[in-house]
Amino acid sequence: MKKLRSDKAKKGIERLPHRALFKAVGLTDSDLDKPLIAIANSWNEIVPGHIHLDKLAAVAKLGVKEAGGTPLEFNTIAICDGIAMGHEGMRTPLPSREIIAASVELMIEAHQFDAMVAIASCDKIEPGMVMAALRLNIPTIFVTGGCMLAGEWKGKRYGINHLFEAISKAKKGEISEEDLKALEDYGLPGAGSCAGLYTANTMAVMIEALGLSLPGTGTAPAISAEKMRLAREAGRQIMHLLENDIKPKDIVTREAIENAIRVDMALGGSTNSVLHLMAIAEEAGVKITLEDFDEISKTTPVLSKINPAGPHFVSDLHQAGGVMAVMKELEPLLNLDVLTVTGKTLREVLKDIKVLNREVIRSRDDPYSKEGGIAILWGSLAPEGAVVKQSAVAPEMLKFEGEAVVFDCEEDAVKAILEGKIEKGQVVVIRYEGPKGGPGMREMLAATSAITGAGLEKSVALITDGRFSGATRGPCIGHVSPEAFEGGPIALVKNGDIISIDIPDRKLELKVPPEELEKRKQQWKRPKPKVDKGYLKLYSYITESASKGAVWKYEL
Repeated sequence: MKKLRSDKAKKGIERLPHRALFKAVGLTDSDLDKPLIAIANSWNEIVPGHIHLDKLAAVAKLGVKEAGGTPLEFNTIAICDGIAMGHEGMRTPLPSREIIAASVELMIEAHQFDAMVAIASCDKIEPGMVMAALRLNIPTIFVTGGCMLAGEWKGKRYGINHLFEAISKAKKGEISEEDLKALEDYGLPGAGSCAGLYTANTMAVMIEALGLSLPGTGTAPAISAEKMRLAREAGRQIMHLLENDIKPKDIVTREAIENAIRVDMALGGSTNSVLHLMAIAEEAGVKITLEDFDEISKTTPVLSKINPAGPHFVSDLHQAGGVMAVMKELEPLLNLDVLTVTGKTLREVLKDIKVLNREVIRSRDDPYSKEGGIAILWGSLAPEGAVVKQSAVAPEMLKFEGEAVVFDCEEDAVKAILEGKIEKGQVVVIRYEGPKGGPGMREMLAATSAITGAGLEKSVALITDGRFSGATRGPCIGHVSPEAFEGGPIALVKNGDIISIDIPDRKLELKVPPEELEKRKQQWKRPKPKVDKGYLKLYSYITESASKGAVWKYEL
């Protein structure tokens, strides 16, 4: 057998104490003669997307053993964005991405594992583990946890966006107590990442599109037997990757990242994917910019409308052929010679793939739109860019102009919306919610859902230096850079200023004379930080702009 990385921790007389420590947890001499395979898991009892990952880990370990390896499991943290939503806790999920990446990196390096099976679900855990895999660059395969099934009540299907939107409807007396309680009890029926193409499932799709998980993994439902089989096969396949020395950086090339972005655009994925793919590219040593996203978007048709943009859910996408079927439809636009964890090229993987349901995955000749789901805007309000999910914007709101109503935190904006203080034709501006100013770049799902629930999504726009949940729909523009805390133009907006949005022409303009903006800039003072202790304080110092993926700065 070839020399193993783990031999540094278990071979030779000098490693007698190390072997004793391994044996203290039950390993045998035979176990220690085999490659040590890390099972990096994010299981916990708090998050629906993670509650079942212990079962996936068990079958993945079985696969590793069948193929001749010794699996050893450890866990990392996993935050539920939904439970963190709308309060101070929402400052934590994006910063946790870097902690997840670092924790996996440290565990693998400390114990010198030979390879890794990464078992992950949900918004920040999936990209965090990909970042770690690229940083470590040891053979790695991903098992993403899978989608939750849609909730059902009175013949209708529901995603978590409907639950948030129900709050505004309840405030207006537009939903019965019975239906409200039913949404709470039946809207989220069990294990898995929330059922629509929100951030969690978008990133699972991205991981498969990058080539880091086996075909079908990105969309297979959490509770399915297929997901269990895929996890077991991943355990076996990691041994093939180790034997052939296939590493993440062999797979996640510029061409693979461009493929993933194109799939993202074709499906209308979460705008958070922009942040995460930029962070992944950074770890892969690949330079990806907002301009790259926009150029790919302009040449990629939208082939699916998955909740919240349309009636279908991720389980429907899976039954229609999943990620590989979407890539098959995009085949002429993709880089086909990229390598995947199957050991085959994408060209080989796609050879016999077919689209199984044209209602869910349209052909390139009959798209929902000729441009991709996400657009990047620039202008006097966002010199370094801003992001919008254009596939979830009503046609009449693609071009919009209105008076600004300005809030310095999400809570104040939500209160005003729920109290009926926002009028048609206005632009809600929520600032000081960026990576540094938040800190942590909170998601504005409570605000966007309040607007939609109030029936204002076709007459009111929202602009923020914060983020949006993948469950967001409507004219919601986020990631405005530079952020307010850095003195960006969004910090200078006043109530009554006219803001112009032109998504087709990629423009976001603050219609205030330059001399007036300069005067305001001279008068502006950075507010006191909202957090003055702990990791979030550190994060506010070391994070980059959203336009750079909100990654840690390594050179301060």
